[in-house]
Amino acid sequence: MVIVDRDPNAFSRASTRGVLTREFKGDQVVGNGTDVDVLRRAGIERADGFVAVTEGDNRNIMASQIAKDVYKVPHVVARIYDPERADAYEKLGLHTICPTIDGARHIEKVLLERESR
Repeated sequence: MVIVDRDPNAFSRASTRGVLTREFKGDQVVGNGTDVDVLRRAGIERADGFVAVTEGDNRNIMASQIAKDVYKVPHVVARIYDPERADAYEKLGLHTICPTIDGARHIEKVLLERESR
């Protein structure tokens, strides 16, 4: 497993928050996940899966398309905050996760559960 981040301090912040624990045995690569050289350094040619979870939908879409179409990574997922874009790219064959939709569904579920009590 390899994690790529543009900010070299992100790894230590993740470690401090308990997100990257000592059990993580993967590598950490500093760079842009849409940069082909960075992706190669991270070993994308051997990757079984690829997940794009930056704060930007455009970067996540671009990085995921590179992984899927250029490097033929078999399992690719992109987090996309904009529900319309998530739906459009899902229809184009890019698996997306949309926290905006998932969050709204969870809120609805919680509210409906409380009403039925």
